[in-house]
Amino acid sequence: MSLRFVVSEAEAGRRLDLALAALVGVPRSQARRWIDAGCVRVDGERARPGHRVREGESLEAEPPEPLPAALAPEPIPLAVLYEDADLIVIDKPAGLVVHPAPGHPRGTLVNALLHHCRDLAGVGGVLRPGIVHRLDRGTSGVMVAAKHDAAHLGLAEQFRAHTIERVYLALVRGTPSAPSGGSERAIGRHPRDRKRMSVAATGGREASTAWSVARRFPRSGVSLLEVRPATGRTHQIRVHLASAGLPLLGDPVYGRGGGVARGRTAFELRRPALHAAVLGFEHPRSGARLRFEAPLPADLVRVIDAIECREAGA
Repeated sequence: MSLRFVVSEAEAGRRLDLALAALVGVPRSQARRWIDAGCVRVDGERARPGHRVREGESLEAEPPEPLPAALAPEPIPLAVLYEDADLIVIDKPAGLVVHPAPGHPRGTLVNALLHHCRDLAGVGGVLRPGIVHRLDRGTSGVMVAAKHDAAHLGLAEQFRAHTIERVYLALVRGTPSAPSGGSERAIGRHPRDRKRMSVAATGGREASTAWSVARRFPRSGVSLLEVRPATGRTHQIRVHLASAGLPLLGDPVYGRGGGVARGRTAFELRRPALHAAVLGFEHPRSGARLRFEAPLPADLVRVIDAIECREAGA
């Protein structure tokens, strides 16, 4: 299958491997393998991975046929919200890693999808079950995965064009006086800690996050926010909220971790208090607008209950 794109103003100046990875929705390493194998042309000519693309250039990629991957299907339970021949929507629990990585070779959402769907197609070079977007291991909520190339590309294009509806619920430390706010600060790798992201990074990528206050808990110094990210950078919501002085409860990296105490009982959070509550998109085949919601999981409900008791003076 041949993939064709025209470089837009927003993509101009980026390395070819980075631009192609963003356009197709695959890892940069995979895009580079395609380029090195001669499967990618710029205006009809082969180019190096480090080529800086220019506005109006034509990119054409012919990914190799998928190869079997050393990924084993595993009977991990999935909370399926919707499924058809093209895609599957799930409510991911906190703690479930999306795909295998160093330290997490198995027990991931990818392994679960391979067992559940059985017929997942690969997207260029390796077998992978259509992971279009990711949630951090500690984030719960709605995710969509594609079952074949066409669905993957259709969904990836919507994420790239920022037409996906995404609403997160976040419990944060702090009670902002304004009813809403946001951040447009670029995000990149932390200048000293490469495992973290930061708004202080040199050469960060544009990022946009808007939030509104759903509830304030002044006695506890906590707020429940509705968060709408327009872009999808790594750790974006966590970084933007922390940089605004509103770190997530339970976030050991960008916040202070921990939970909320009620009397002598502490409801400890073992993960950032972030939940992907809503996901809306156009079906890649029919064009119908779909919208899915996932209720708050039990651990976040318990923390909110504890906060409400504190606010009531119990």
